Amino acid sequence: MNETPDPEHVAVYLRFRRVFGGARGATARKREKREGTSLPFAPGRDPHGLGDVIDGLAASMGWTSPLARSELIASWSEIVGDETSAHSEPIGVEDGVLTVRCDSTAWATQLRLMRTQVTTTIAVRFPAAGIQSVRFEGPNAPSWKRGPRSIPGRGPRDTYG
Repeated sequence: MNETPDPEHVAVYLRFRRVFGGARGATARKREKREGTSLPFAPGRDPHGLGDVIDGLAASMGWTSPLARSELIASWSEIVGDETSAHSEPIGVEDGVLTVRCDSTAWATQLRLMRTQVTTTIAVRFPAAGIQSVRFEGPNAPSWKRGPRSIPGRGPRDTYG
């Protein structure tokens, strides 16, 4: 009995199938079910809202505290009121201390009297900001020390008459 060899294209196909494995061949690798992999249409595969995704990203990256601080500074007028916010401005937060610059020393004194109210409102509305205290500053006073060659001391006291 004379066996005829397979045509060349069939021989190439059978060799590739042996070498690389066919989709349904005996040497094909079977897919293993690994523990913890998700299945399509399984619980927990539903899409999330954009707000939930951004909140999760901010929490995982550690951005909640800086975001809460910037939100606190942006909503200063809601915390202290419109009239008070017209005469005071939050400058920044450093080591848990919110620094607020006021238009005059009278406004700084008035806000110092309201410190517990302001701190309580901040702690309730912005707990992630990490504000422990608030410092109120008056306007900057002019400095008599000018130039690179100024020396420490009492300043120009006896030069006025």
